Amino acid sequence: MQGKRENESVGFYARFWSFVVRNRVSIQDLGILLAILLVLAYVAFQIDIFETEGSVSSGELLIELDETLLLGSVLALGLLGFAIRRYLEQKREIARRIEAEKQARILAYQDPLTGLANRRQFEEALRMAVASPPRTGAVHAVIILDLNGFKQINDAYGHGVGDDVLVVIGQRLQRTIRDGDLLARLGGDEFIILAQHLAGAESAANIALRIVDELRDPIIVGSIHYDAGAGIGIALLPTDAHSGEDAVRKADVALYRAKAERRSTFRFFEQDMDRLVQEREQLERDLRAAVANDGINVRFRPSFDLRSGKVIGFEAVPSWIAGDGKEVPPERFLPIAEETGLIYALGQRIFEKAFMAARQWPSNVTLSIDVLPGQLRDREFGKTILQLLQSTGFAAQQLDIEITESLVVHDLEAAKLALGPLRAAGVRLTLDNFGTGYSNLYHIQEFKLDKIKIDRRFIENMNEEETAKMVRALAGLGQGLGLVVSADGLEGRANNETLLRSGVDQWQSSGDLVTIEETERFFKP
Repeated sequence: MQGKRENESVGFYARFWSFVVRNRVSIQDLGILLAILLVLAYVAFQIDIFETEGSVSSGELLIELDETLLLGSVLALGLLGFAIRRYLEQKREIARRIEAEKQARILAYQDPLTGLANRRQFEEALRMAVASPPRTGAVHAVIILDLNGFKQINDAYGHGVGDDVLVVIGQRLQRTIRDGDLLARLGGDEFIILAQHLAGAESAANIALRIVDELRDPIIVGSIHYDAGAGIGIALLPTDAHSGEDAVRKADVALYRAKAERRSTFRFFEQDMDRLVQEREQLERDLRAAVANDGINVRFRPSFDLRSGKVIGFEAVPSWIAGDGKEVPPERFLPIAEETGLIYALGQRIFEKAFMAARQWPSNVTLSIDVLPGQLRDREFGKTILQLLQSTGFAAQQLDIEITESLVVHDLEAAKLALGPLRAAGVRLTLDNFGTGYSNLYHIQEFKLDKIKIDRRFIENMNEEETAKMVRALAGLGQGLGLVVSADGLEGRANNETLLRSGVDQWQSSGDLVTIEETERFFKP
């Protein structure tokens, strides 16, 4: 009971103190006014006493009417000043609240990095657009764009540089839209545009073309030059969709189709895209299950010496037999593995299986494995492979890492960082698809390559004189630099005199792949 009374007492004092704190200015003003009135009353009373001392009785010692009027006037003026002060304070407080609400609304509807509209503002604008359909023949367009290769900027140079790039991108995109169109940043490097009351699909295409043109020039941030291409997806209201959510989904489907081309381009939504996206989503689910259950295996493609015809190595190729018994080509599931991040676990397992299998080969037979862009973005790639070599007992000198020429051209620094430790450990490096990526002597010297592999498209068209000249030039460059020259994509022609005269040393089959057990027959005399 006593504790309850103590709690009530504490609560009363807390409420009283809270009231005092909230109204401290008013209490202070009223206290000052009361003090002034008391002083004036005291003065008036004292003057009255001294002036009338001895001439009136004690009962007549009262403040006369003039003093009363004076005190009343002072009280009225004090209260008026108090009221004016409170009015001005209330006015300032209301102004502060209005500004605070305005700032809160701006923060709620604005992307803090670029100053563009955010997802919330876009969704509200889209709902209003759906509620105000365009005139007959006109359309509203939802345009989504996603930057090409932006993740490499963040990975290589940090998110600070990436943020600076996004600010410049936002400024450029703002120049491509009309007055009244809404440009918003959804997050990351994804932007979206709501263009209302367009004359038709051609007008939406014009906006997309302006975006492609605006992003054509590289973005320069410090010493960084970023070629900011973008994939663009477009959906039209009410042609493609009747709700905002459906329009955004279908624009995203079109964006996925545009991104697959790996260049700056745009695509309108088409009904067939839905089916393709669903198939792709199912393939991704199946791939995740296959990786989790170790369902991706390895097969091998042999390489031969042109002069002797003997096998000199095998290329490890991922092999996936889906649940329906059909084989899924690597060129179909490896890009999905890169997009989803599965490439790290998948790639590591492929290397491990290939190392275990190749331990049984003669020491002069090499194992080559392709490295994908997603793997090179892993700063620990070289360290991981060296650990696998040690744990499996496979010799680093028998390993040949193949990287495509286009990968070296577009991300030289990442490739050097990932492959440097391997090169130092004695792992060989081969430049694949040579002749297609516009590489130069600088790239070859930087990597200290061991071999170049001429792209199969040149080899398959050797019967054409211009192509034959190109093969001789590429082979001559390789020989001049002291590199082994290999040709990719032959069908069982082990002693091709034309290739030998061109300067080619080795060739790789484009035929069927073989299992680890089937590789043994290549070593029999």
